[in-house]
Amino acid sequence: MGALQIDLLGTSFALKADEDDDYLEKLLKYYERFTSQIQQSGTLSNPLQIAILAGIMISDELFRTKNGEDSAKIDFKSLNDKVEKLTLDMIQKIDSVL
Repeated sequence: MGALQIDLLGTSFALKADEDDDYLEKLLKYYERFTSQIQQSGTLSNPLQIAILAGIMISDELFRTKNGEDSAKIDFKSLNDKVEKLTLDMIQKIDSVL
């Protein structure tokens, strides 16, 4: 069982999982790469939006990989723009309900 301390996007918490520490660190570094890329693009600054977009980008990569597509061909700028619009639309809908 592994443990991981996460300090990301303005939040901090500990995580325990059935994986070893090295694997958990690799996962975190992989996720941090996406969040960093989004932050550097300057299109989003809200941590929740960044986290959602990173999750969607990773899901896209996984989906393309499972379907035999080359994930290296992903146009992150285009994807970022599309996902940003969808994310903002979802947040506006959530805000209007609350």
